[in-house]
Amino acid sequence: MFKMFHYMKERWYYIVMIVALLFVQAFCDLSLPDYTSKIINVGIQQKGVEDGVPETIREESMDKLLLFLEQEEAEEVLDAYKNKDGIYELQSVTEEEREELNQILGIPELVVTGLSDEESEETKKIKEQMELPKEADLFQVFQSMPEEQLQTMTEEMKKELEEMPDSIVTQSAVLFVEQEYEAQDIDMDKLQMEYILMSGVKMLGLAFLAMAAAIAVTFLSARVAAVLGRNLRNSIYRKVISFSGRELNQFSTASLITRSTNDVQQVQMLFTLLFRIVLYAPILGIGGVYKVFQTDASMTWILALAVVVIMLFVVLLFRIAMPKFTRLQFLIDELNLVSREILTGVPVVRAFSREKHEEERFEEANARLTKTNLFVNRCMTFMMPVMMLLMNGVTVLIVWNGAHAVNEGSMQVGNMMAFMQYAMQIIMAFLMITMMSIMIPRANVAAKRINEVMETQVSIQDSQEAEAVQEDKKGQIVFDHVSFAYPGADEKTLHDIDFTARKGETVAFIGSTGSGKSTLVNLIPRFFDVTEGRILVDGVDIRNLKLHDLRERIGYVPQKAVLFSGTIDSNIRYGKEEATEAEVKKAAQIAQAWEFIEEKEDGVNSAIAQGGTNVSGGQKQRLSIARAIAKEPEIYIFDDSFSALDYKTDVVLRRALKKETKDATTLIVAQRISTILHADKILVLDEGRVVGQGTHRELLNSCEVYRQIAMSQLSEEELANE
Repeated sequence: MFKMFHYMKERWYYIVMIVALLFVQAFCDLSLPDYTSKIINVGIQQKGVEDGVPETIREESMDKLLLFLEQEEAEEVLDAYKNKDGIYELQSVTEEEREELNQILGIPELVVTGLSDEESEETKKIKEQMELPKEADLFQVFQSMPEEQLQTMTEEMKKELEEMPDSIVTQSAVLFVEQEYEAQDIDMDKLQMEYILMSGVKMLGLAFLAMAAAIAVTFLSARVAAVLGRNLRNSIYRKVISFSGRELNQFSTASLITRSTNDVQQVQMLFTLLFRIVLYAPILGIGGVYKVFQTDASMTWILALAVVVIMLFVVLLFRIAMPKFTRLQFLIDELNLVSREILTGVPVVRAFSREKHEEERFEEANARLTKTNLFVNRCMTFMMPVMMLLMNGVTVLIVWNGAHAVNEGSMQVGNMMAFMQYAMQIIMAFLMITMMSIMIPRANVAAKRINEVMETQVSIQDSQEAEAVQEDKKGQIVFDHVSFAYPGADEKTLHDIDFTARKGETVAFIGSTGSGKSTLVNLIPRFFDVTEGRILVDGVDIRNLKLHDLRERIGYVPQKAVLFSGTIDSNIRYGKEEATEAEVKKAAQIAQAWEFIEEKEDGVNSAIAQGGTNVSGGQKQRLSIARAIAKEPEIYIFDDSFSALDYKTDVVLRRALKKETKDATTLIVAQRISTILHADKILVLDEGRVVGQGTHRELLNSCEVYRQIAMSQLSEEELANE
């Protein structure tokens, strides 16, 4: 799977932008619960007062606080405030300095709040211990105390209060600030509303920023995945085009089509979601854990329990489903293979009334794929209900534990709400990865199948040191004791083939079916490489010529005529795009195709359907011949290319072709004696061996195999005339 990243390296900067945007999105998403907590704790419960550090404080209140501060702490507090007309105003401080002030002032504010209440039990108890009258002002008494005695009493009070939960200290400190603001005639309702509104505006801003980041990530992910898909398809196509017959035999046509379409689509779809979900999930999960420890670490065991349960469930699920994921792509191959065979063989299926059999065959392949898909999907249907049950269970546990903590004063309601949201974000991160794991195995199989194609070594490649052709041997083809065996075959198909075809000559090959005629001529364009011996073109071993240069010299007409979707004109120009209209017309005339082309409404611009299904076999063959002629090569190879022509057209075409190819080397594979009667040289093949070589008349006298073929096709009178 990681090898797929190689195909999108040209868009590496998109990936960097995506990662940066994911961090922005995660920051926004993880900040929202904190604001929810602050709205509940500060905005609602604390009336907009964030902590125990008042923005303004009266001089008399400051004096009370200073009574319970050590000298260094008192100096630090006084440095942070500036006295103006009996009111201390907080100067500009950093967050760290404010937090330190909050820690310093927390317990003194709790003490002052408690002692200010004349009716409280603590106040009465202190007065009784000090034998003071009920109406006595404790703060005046403390101010008049010796410094050492006051410090001792303060330390004892602090020791008792330090054991109290932080939330109680915070609430008391905030209460002190509220009372102080009220004493200064500050509108607490206005302060509260301003805080809530400002927090709401910040939350909206974060939400919009998260939305913008998510949209940008989705857009960029789609672009990157589209580039990946394009590059994969291009790479597979170029690789397959470079395959020789040896490599093509390793993969079925249906499998190669599936790999370049469905498999690429699976990988592309995964990478579309990979950046949006797989990369985002760990960022969100790790960030959520960090925030949880900042909020309250006492309930992290709930998250640990939830994560363990999720992992156990996913492992169990995929031990069951993974083998089926692996099999899915191969079942698609099988279905494509059956479909392709049936669709391309419809006439044969109908002719033999085998529709029912082929329906059953297709249905069987379809049923296997459907059954596997259903099994996988049924396994995955358990995932969402289990995850929802887990999320709801975690919520109940958090509320249960949080309620006890709030009741004991060790946690605030807002913190519990924030913890719950962070817990859901962490579980959602795992849920996202789990949901992606449905696609990852199938895409991983698809990626492996693509890599199989890409990593296949091409057996026929350009020579490292290409040789220059010999001009004095231009057009010459030499088979120098050539033998050939197909890859994996036990026996050779061709044995010790040795002949020379010179420029301007027509060399024909004839023999019974399976004698190796087509195999022989297919060795010249290097569709396969020889097993023994060598083939020379223009005086150079074809293995030492560049493939492009070699094939540029050849005009090839295959045994099975192949046309491409487009027009007649585009098919004739296929080997020479720059051919003029006159050259196209001339090629069509030589191939005896111009007559039926003129009869068509759009002439050479008439459409050709895929595979040439809208023209007859003879017309298809003539257009294939015209395509080779328009290229004007130095070597023509006709692999049984006249079989679909009637005798009259065959004779006229060969006569016209002889004039056109008088300066070229022509190789003809034929089944009909009449096609090769006037060849300069005829090679008779029998079971891969040359059993006769010469002209028609010479072979009639010297080769029994040729004579038998001739007698089976021509009458005694025709043989005598020839």
